[in-house]
Amino acid sequence: MVKIGIIGGSGLDNPKILSDSNDIEVNTVFGSPSSPLKNGRIGNVEVVLIARHGRNHTIPPTRVNYRANIQALKDQNCDYIIATTACGSLREEIDRGHLVILDQFIDFTRLRKLTFFDEFPVGDAKHTSMAEPFSRELREILIETCLELNLPFHKNGTVITIEGPRFSTKAESKMFRIWGADVINMSIAPEAILANEVGIPYAAVAMSTDYDVWKEDEEEVTWDEILKTFNSNVEKVTKLLKISINKIEFKFK
Repeated sequence: MVKIGIIGGSGLDNPKILSDSNDIEVNTVFGSPSSPLKNGRIGNVEVVLIARHGRNHTIPPTRVNYRANIQALKDQNCDYIIATTACGSLREEIDRGHLVILDQFIDFTRLRKLTFFDEFPVGDAKHTSMAEPFSRELREILIETCLELNLPFHKNGTVITIEGPRFSTKAESKMFRIWGADVINMSIAPEAILANEVGIPYAAVAMSTDYDVWKEDEEEVTWDEILKTFNSNVEKVTKLLKISINKIEFKFK
């Protein structure tokens, strides 16, 4: 039997997605995770859920203890991690409500703790490959399920993770497009890095909620508009997760 960790982003951290659930208060060598772990089931699969920003969204992106979150899921013996996130679109074709199954990231953060390896023991340097930071196997399942559900989605995409909590300037937004980023958010890169360091396959589903600020014929992004788009589309991601997680159990058990 496999165990799957879910890291829920803004609007996608509802513990009601789980049945037979209970809270687990944990601590790690890197401190406490963002929220108590919610342990339960999706179908026949044991699942552990963390609310990335806390259950009441009280933790800004820079202050999320990413190391504790990933370590907590490792300590619970999670075999895989699926993350959800809101994102801004940097491409015309990625409209509001579209899902993106991420395959690459650009890390534009400055203040995060991005590694478990703060020191190298003598003769034991640690340098983790990051050429393909998102699990190909998990991505294939998510893509297959999006097709089955006829969801509006993009089977790959590069996310640039910025520090936040502010949004981009127009100059930054246009620069990120030139760099090759397809969507923008404030959380995914640190998680992907850390999950790879501890050897847990990691995939992320991003939901486009806005066009950041590069698009001249659009209103500037606001938090209220992001939540409005999220709330009207959250059922898509919930259904995608439920079906995909049961496929993972069947494929990898």
